Amino acid sequence: MIEILSPAELVRARAAGALVGDILAELRKLAAPGVTLPDLDARAAQLIDAAGAVSCYVDYAPSFGDGPFGHRLCTAVNDAVLHGMPHDTPLADGDLLTLDLALTLRGISADAAVSLTVGGASRPRDAELIAVTERALAAGIDAAVPGGRLGDVSAAIGRVLTGEGHLVNREFGGHGIGSTMHQDPHVPNDGRPGRGLRLRPGLLLALEPWVMDGTDQLVTDADGWTLRSANGGRAAHTEHTIAITEDGPEILTLPSSAGR
Repeated sequence: MIEILSPAELVRARAAGALVGDILAELRKLAAPGVTLPDLDARAAQLIDAAGAVSCYVDYAPSFGDGPFGHRLCTAVNDAVLHGMPHDTPLADGDLLTLDLALTLRGISADAAVSLTVGGASRPRDAELIAVTERALAAGIDAAVPGGRLGDVSAAIGRVLTGEGHLVNREFGGHGIGSTMHQDPHVPNDGRPGRGLRLRPGLLLALEPWVMDGTDQLVTDADGWTLRSANGGRAAHTEHTIAITEDGPEILTLPSSAGR
């Protein structure tokens, strides 16, 4: 299903996106050495409930997972990159952490992810991994113009990732979003320009470049959910929900403090 939102629905999408951005901004401040992943998940639950929103992950049970997921937040640490279960493990100084949050507010969903270094012991290579996903996301957003093609977005993301020497896994990528979290179209993190769906105002996309250091192959933990790099290399993941508008792409999941 591909949804095209009305102007009234887009107003609600902006509110949902701002809530996601604000919650992620608070969680990244809380992510310090000694804090556990369930601590972060519990705080996410408090903030979601206080806003009258609903988590998209608690009942999430796709064919590729051992669901339902049962938590409010995906928390991937070091060599984990996607769908990380918040196991009771304290964060350590220098951990590479990804927080991925999706919720529904007043019938419209928004989804975003951030990667960060915990504490002060930053590794230069970790910073490079985070930065390349951020640059790829910016390139994909710039390409998401009305009248363009979905392949333009994927190609823009892929040019940044492969241009820095990274291998790209095309199995998991971005997606359409609207009244539900995961909708068509699938948005691979590499592609061919000029191909695919024509982008129309009112379409919402969750774009999410992610990379693993030295591989594009994934392995699944025994929990049935957490996806890790097959070679043990660290990983980073950055995501925003955007709206295609007559004036171009609009990022919906920025925190309120970033302005709009």
